[in-house]
Amino acid sequence: MAGRIRDDDIAEVREKARIDDVVSGYVTLKPAGGGSLKGLCPFHDEKTPSFNVNPARQFFHCFGCGEGGDVISFVMKVDGLTFTETVERLAEKYGVQLRREDGDDEPVRPRGPARGRLVEAHRVAQEFYAEQLGSADAVVARQFLHQRGFDQAAAEMFGVGFAPRDGEALTRHLRGRRFTDEEAVAAGLVALGRSHYDRFRGRLVWPIREANGDTIGFGARRIFDDDRIEAKYLNTSETAIYKKSQVLYGLDLARAAMKDSQQAVVVEGYTDVMACHLAGVRTAVASCGTAFGTDHAKVLRRFIGDHGTTNGEVIFTFDGDSAGQKAAMKVLDSDQVFASQTYVAVAPEGMDPCDLRLREGDEAVRELVASRQPLYRFALDNILTRYDLDRADGRVDALRDAAGLVAGIRDKTKVESFSRELAHMVGVDLDQVREEVRRAASRPARTDERRPARSSEAPQAPESARPALPSLSDPRFLIERELLKLVIQHPAGVGRTTAHVTTGDFTHPTFQGVWEAVTRAGGPTTGVDDPGWANRVRGSASDPAVVAAVTELGVEPVRGTADPSPTFAVAYVYRLQELTTSRRIADVKARLQRTNPVEQALDYNRMFGELVMLEQHRRKLREGAVGQPGGSA
Repeated sequence: MAGRIRDDDIAEVREKARIDDVVSGYVTLKPAGGGSLKGLCPFHDEKTPSFNVNPARQFFHCFGCGEGGDVISFVMKVDGLTFTETVERLAEKYGVQLRREDGDDEPVRPRGPARGRLVEAHRVAQEFYAEQLGSADAVVARQFLHQRGFDQAAAEMFGVGFAPRDGEALTRHLRGRRFTDEEAVAAGLVALGRSHYDRFRGRLVWPIREANGDTIGFGARRIFDDDRIEAKYLNTSETAIYKKSQVLYGLDLARAAMKDSQQAVVVEGYTDVMACHLAGVRTAVASCGTAFGTDHAKVLRRFIGDHGTTNGEVIFTFDGDSAGQKAAMKVLDSDQVFASQTYVAVAPEGMDPCDLRLREGDEAVRELVASRQPLYRFALDNILTRYDLDRADGRVDALRDAAGLVAGIRDKTKVESFSRELAHMVGVDLDQVREEVRRAASRPARTDERRPARSSEAPQAPESARPALPSLSDPRFLIERELLKLVIQHPAGVGRTTAHVTTGDFTHPTFQGVWEAVTRAGGPTTGVDDPGWANRVRGSASDPAVVAAVTELGVEPVRGTADPSPTFAVAYVYRLQELTTSRRIADVKARLQRTNPVEQALDYNRMFGELVMLEQHRRKLREGAVGQPGGSA
């Protein structure tokens, strides 16, 4: 019996298998300072990266779940291998010749074939299927590919093959390559009835690969009319190495482009993935034999570097028919998992990317992705199209139905903006929308077939698991942030310039809390010549996030000056109130658009006059800000 692997060979494996290279096959890593790398942990779900890799020391550690170790322990845990299997896999990949000591028994393996044997069986099967695609029996398979715009080079790029109609062709081939029937069955390649027979027969097959390129399953399409199995697609059944809820077709080809672009395009089929990649959309992937779900989303997050500060995006493509619309609405549940922005791209006339490429060319596929629209907006349009918005009862029903969608968005700072948009689209007053959104947010969990389950309708996640608010340093809140820094650090320079500022002028909830704390502390004028002013503001806040924000705002330098004067501060006040006025203008325009100027002439004229006054006020504020030092901020 083979002995144990020699210690010096194991040490050589550890030395040559660089941990940053190995881990990068599963996780997108980015520099974290001090020579370390950071990414999203593959061992637990997290929103912000706490998984660290130190290439110099050849160790990894996750500060979130506590997992850590060297390159061997990483592969053992992430792939579920034994120590010996892991060393053998890494030795083969990095060119280390393993020697064994005589007299020592190899560690006992768990029951069933080793993972390495199952992966090797799939590699042999993929090569066999690819070779069979050129056979005389595969004419129909080649015609199918040609009719969809795929030539031999495309088939080779994606490893497409043909499963012979002979029900035992692969079974015999695997036996000839010294695989046992037990291994072939465990791999999902062979089935057992009265005898052993091929799982896939007379079908076009696509290899399904892990991110590192290992084939672990197949998807097979029906191409013969007399195929006794009517299902259009057959996929590998669940095995020790293939879990359909965690596998994405095309990930091995897309992972590098995903990392570079922080983008993922999710399509519905194997040919759609092929069409996208050949058209230049190299971030396309598809689920295999099941709908895109939360586990798939978690896989994508690791490869696009999806965390709380990401600028990434996930784009879903669907057919324009009712089934595609329904599929898009189901994706809303997975949307809650992403920190990245989520979008929907729907091709005209119900075409999928493969059909679109075939009819209109590669540019049309690229344009489809470029013309994406936010997933939230797509879902909102989907809801509102069910109602007659020209009828009062239709507007009420539409508002009630859509309010749950608005209440369930994960970035709570956008609730106000989306509420305005909903008021505009439905044609109701903004206060009415706000009230309905508040009601939707407070409703108990329930199932409603009229719209998708959102966070207001699904079991509530623990508070700690909910997505954090946007960063206080987000450029959208620059004016709010700078004004509050002035208020806290230089109350004398601010003086009475903020006399007309209210909580409603701030859009970030934390900044709203800071202003309320400032107000409770007596306002900026009471902070003049008071060295304890900042501490007094902190003391008047009860929310830990607000307390932390006051501290942060109190130490960060003010942009543009070290000694601000009232004339400097007033520029920020003008800009802040200009933004508030712009939001009010948007509200009035929304109501005006939904008002009939003939039947509701009095209301229409009143709102038009209000709009004119607001526009004049905004113009004065803008002129005032430009005329002040710091007005270009």
